[in-house]
Amino acid sequence: MRPAADLLGQLLGHFLPGPLPVRFRAWDGSQAGPADAPLVTLRSPGALRRLLWQPGELGLAEAYITGDLDVEGDLAEALSRAGRTVRDRPGTRPGPAGMAAAAALAVRLGAVGPPPERPDGRARPTGRLHSVSRDRAGISHHYDLSNDFYALLLDESMAYSCAYWARPDDPAYTLADAQRDKLELICRKLGLGPGDRLLDVGCGWGSLAVHAARAHQVRVTAVTLSRAQYEYVTERAAREGVAALVDIRLRHWRDIDGGGYDAAAAVEMGEHVGDAEYPVFATGLHDALRPGGRLLIQQMSRGARAPGGGAFIETYIAPDMHMRPVGRTVGLLEAAGLEARSVESLREHYTATIDAWRSTLEERWDAVEALVGTATARVWRLYLAGASLAFAERRMGVDHILAVRPTREGASGMPGTPAARYTRVGPS
Repeated sequence: MRPAADLLGQLLGHFLPGPLPVRFRAWDGSQAGPADAPLVTLRSPGALRRLLWQPGELGLAEAYITGDLDVEGDLAEALSRAGRTVRDRPGTRPGPAGMAAAAALAVRLGAVGPPPERPDGRARPTGRLHSVSRDRAGISHHYDLSNDFYALLLDESMAYSCAYWARPDDPAYTLADAQRDKLELICRKLGLGPGDRLLDVGCGWGSLAVHAARAHQVRVTAVTLSRAQYEYVTERAAREGVAALVDIRLRHWRDIDGGGYDAAAAVEMGEHVGDAEYPVFATGLHDALRPGGRLLIQQMSRGARAPGGGAFIETYIAPDMHMRPVGRTVGLLEAAGLEARSVESLREHYTATIDAWRSTLEERWDAVEALVGTATARVWRLYLAGASLAFAERRMGVDHILAVRPTREGASGMPGTPAARYTRVGPS
């Protein structure tokens, strides 16, 4: 019988013209494809069976999650090379004769059979889209994986969002430094000072709330829908001596009450709001602020022609996530009565941040695997590799949108130039 890798190359040739984008090693040890390309190992015909039953991104992802498919070397490089090839040489659907030949090759490769069992870890959202119960389940799926897991992955600030790399060329500058500088930059953009009231919507593990309270003596109302985060921030505020300044609330953003805040922030929370719900979200932020109060949105975006998250992220990481081009978000905020004052892209900063998380994941792989299991660890390895590429290749972005609720007379209270925001960010 011919080597499996040769048959595999012939099978792929029916769908993707030209040379193979990667090098394959089949389960019988045979190899095919460019010698200088990343090496993809198919450990069994089960990898092909997954693609037959679920063609496309999700089938490939589940083959990787289960270990039916593996990649030697840097996973992001392999994904990038394969992605470029597919974009440059889009495949075509074979005609009847070609489909018959492809089917015969699939039979010879042992890929035809019953549907494979799905890996653990799929999100299964139910109920009306962006209802409170469905949002709570989606947030829990992602953020309640365990506080211990995120403590392994993140730096000591527990900031799970894009950092601000103020000194990227300094070898002594770490992810923790970049996260501290991001938190300080947010506080400076918001103009926070002692006694100010800050609404932190989607507070995560409390990195901004604690920093604002400790460094600027701000009174913070921190809101989360994740019970694990609520318990963590409650304990953290007490441990770090700011419990009197941080009021942590377990509730949906729709249930935020009160107003008169001097400032509000939503750091990578708006992606979970939903497209139809975002105008209500923006109006709620406007109404929570006093006239002259400032708003800082740190939010992921997608390119005008880019799909955003994709089937793998929707299924395994962040169900019901929605991103839009940044200009559309600015339009929604202004339609709610807010005035956009600046937009700063942090896209390259996110590539650096995710690559730091990737390095930590690999360094602590054994501990991560022991804590959450091999399948979940591989989900996160794939997720972080793909996310790094998405930002590096400009399919996704992340931005700081600074806005203000003007007074009735139209005053913003903003300084004439932004220079003061950056004077103490970076060297310390």
